[in-house]
Amino acid sequence: MQEIETLIAKDGFWDNPESTKSVLKERTALSGKTESFHKLYKDLEDSQMLLDLALEESDSDTLEEVSKEIQAIENRIRQFSLDIMLDGEDDDRNAIVSINAGAGGTEAQDWAEMLFRMYSRWVERKGFKSEIIDFQPGDEAGIKSVTFTSNGTYAYGYLKSEKGVHRLVRISPFNANGKRHTSFASVFVYPEVDNNIVIDIEEKDLRIDVFRASGSGGQHVNKTSSAVRITHLPSNIVVQCQQEKSQHRNKEMAMKVLRARLYQLEKQKQDEKWQEMHDGKEDIAWGNQIRSYVLHPYQLAKDHRINLEIGNVSSVLDGEIDPFIEGVLLAKKR
Repeated sequence: MQEIETLIAKDGFWDNPESTKSVLKERTALSGKTESFHKLYKDLEDSQMLLDLALEESDSDTLEEVSKEIQAIENRIRQFSLDIMLDGEDDDRNAIVSINAGAGGTEAQDWAEMLFRMYSRWVERKGFKSEIIDFQPGDEAGIKSVTFTSNGTYAYGYLKSEKGVHRLVRISPFNANGKRHTSFASVFVYPEVDNNIVIDIEEKDLRIDVFRASGSGGQHVNKTSSAVRITHLPSNIVVQCQQEKSQHRNKEMAMKVLRARLYQLEKQKQDEKWQEMHDGKEDIAWGNQIRSYVLHPYQLAKDHRINLEIGNVSSVLDGEIDPFIEGVLLAKKR
């Protein structure tokens, strides 16, 4: 904070709006952390004083009150510890999340929609904002794929641990014989890239196709070719957006996703080089299948990276995935 205040006080600091914006954003984040720390420290001191008085006077009601307050402070400290751990280069960015149904037709597409609902509920619980960029409905039910943004403090820092294959085991609602079925869907998470990071994308490297947006019929069918698909030829990355009525707006949103994916691709290359240098020092086995959700013959959600199991699968599918996210973050940090 002192370094930032010194920087802000220098002549010419306000001459560059873009760099000014990023510095002020960092100051706001640090200010929030220091205020949280001081508030926690004061509340803990107050509770200690109240505890001493309660013990001195054998006041059971006050002891119970202090006990509840300490529990609340403990939860706040845990959350504060997680916030401090989210110190990665991109952790404070918004996230772009893509969910894709695996092989298996309607079963997998229904599972992809269940995952989309799970993350949508998580976004709501966090008080974040979300915007759908692309939505491909399933043939009979569910969705083939969906791409959306999660905008909020440390959105990418939290959601980055969700990247991987998610497995569902249940009695199929689409099978008349009531047989157990296993479905897969993949989740990809990218940090949203702001204007301070330069991603060189040349026009000659892009193939841009326009088409009519798909929909369920009636008012949802687009009468004009407003949907946009962009192929980045050097990397063969394909992105598309069809949620906006304007072709210009769809292209703008698709380019945002393309920039995020190219940025993530470059970061991945750097991480792979780092991993080669530090091979064998990673405690967590980052396999493709990160989590299983079993609805039959028993109820269990298990994260295979940290062996964390939760019996209430319904609550997990309703967006209560923080124990998994926090567990992975804590394990990786250790």
